Amino acid sequence: MQKRRGCFITLEGLDGAGKSTHVQWLVDEIRGRGVSVLATREPGGTALGEALRAIMLERPMHLRTETLLMFAARCEHIEQVIEPALARGDWVVCDRYTDATYAYQGGGRELGAEPIRVLEQWVHPGLQPDRTWLFDVPLEVARGRLAGMREPDRFERENGAFFERTRKAYHERARQCPQRIRIVDSTRPIEAVRSGLADDLNDLLQAWQDPGRPPSSGGGTSHE
Repeated sequence: MQKRRGCFITLEGLDGAGKSTHVQWLVDEIRGRGVSVLATREPGGTALGEALRAIMLERPMHLRTETLLMFAARCEHIEQVIEPALARGDWVVCDRYTDATYAYQGGGRELGAEPIRVLEQWVHPGLQPDRTWLFDVPLEVARGRLAGMREPDRFERENGAFFERTRKAYHERARQCPQRIRIVDSTRPIEAVRSGLADDLNDLLQAWQDPGRPPSSGGGTSHE
């Protein structure tokens, strides 16, 4: 009998939107339902990916170089970590994926979507997340949460216009992929956010256990 493929979940949003707050909780929730799960991140997830992450977060570079390095790290991540885990039947929870490249490089840095779409089709033409939660807050809330927490990296030092473009690009992705991407109002209390995520997670788990039953279009999170 062929082993059931795992479920691929990604978390997206501006730095300070709250996504990282929920990663370990989400992993614990999935594991508590008797499912093997792996947590990872982008850029990163492999030795090469983490080395490229350190470079990209600190060293100035041409936009094309930055975008190509993002996909180089992603290619290694998919081949070494994500695809093997999904093939084993494990669930994968990834902090950022290609939607972040559309948002940050495509939107924030104004590269546009087409070059990213070309790279996406080359690097992972058949691999999209089963669910993406886009944690969303107004820019001033995100920046306020980050204030004083640590030394900002190269991206976090960008101006407000950059982040407004990034947020707009995220929302455009959500409009293009409404069945996959759910917008999470992360201005709500943590308990309320997690209650909505848990409802959607239950729906995903039921669909995974019963492949003939598609996930509902509702759940505890909202579209915009």
